[in-house]
Amino acid sequence: MDNKIKKVAVVGTGVLGSQIATLTSCFGYEVSAYDSDEGAFKRALKDIGSLIESRGKDPVVTVEEWDKGGEKVVVCGELKEALRDADLVIEAAPEDVAIKREVFKRIDALAPEKAILATNSSSIPISRIEGATNRPEKCLNLHFYFPALGHNMVDIMGGTKTTDETFQTGRAWIRTVGCVPLTVNKEILGFCFNRVWRAIKREVLHMWAEGFVDLRDIDRAWMIFSNMSQGPFGLMDNVGLDVIYDIEMVYYNESKDPKDHPPEALKAMIDRNELGRKTGKGFYTYPDPEYSKPDFLEA
Repeated sequence: MDNKIKKVAVVGTGVLGSQIATLTSCFGYEVSAYDSDEGAFKRALKDIGSLIESRGKDPVVTVEEWDKGGEKVVVCGELKEALRDADLVIEAAPEDVAIKREVFKRIDALAPEKAILATNSSSIPISRIEGATNRPEKCLNLHFYFPALGHNMVDIMGGTKTTDETFQTGRAWIRTVGCVPLTVNKEILGFCFNRVWRAIKREVLHMWAEGFVDLRDIDRAWMIFSNMSQGPFGLMDNVGLDVIYDIEMVYYNESKDPKDHPPEALKAMIDRNELGRKTGKGFYTYPDPEYSKPDFLEA
């Protein structure tokens, strides 16, 4: 265990925040978690558990270790309680810079002076959030990629004033939770692999929304080519289509290029509460999506 970080606090326990808390707990850290929705962590663990079961594959750790890790996370009713004695705080709030800045402001006021503050944002650079704190030198991007699916990698990127000590402490910590640090040397929207993944999302959403190709065939092609158990649309369902839409809007608001605007067909699904696995319906129907059935890839 990295000797500079002993306690980790996770703020926001949705799809990814709950996974970060669970994974960190699996590696012997003391972990506290807070969400304004008190039942969020328990619901997320249940949904993730059904996903792991349907895949029949282990997360970054074994299923048994994962379950024990989740049980050890201390879910707190107050933010102040969750942040007490924290060495590292990871924010996993919705993908909206104004919300994240407000959360960071609250965290900065309550967290110990020693604490590193990180955002798990999927696209927003920490430079756009750090100004909400009095410790920009201790701020980082730490973006996780669904450890419940075995994706053991984390983007790490600094802000305008992040010290080398903060960056190296964060980079070393990533390795202690069984993940590979993907180091971003210069600020870029989307960081490392998430920018690559974003290019794929934009293209496949366009192909689907404009009726060029059935989404199932896109997923079949991806699964055959990559030997993965899901394609892009299955993956987006697991993340949550509302989250996907918000991320795509970050890119659009940056470029103002109409090609970067997510399709209206995706927004219509969100308006119908078809958010993916967490609501039982998205591009596929859950808990038994079509892509998980043996005949999905039959010749």
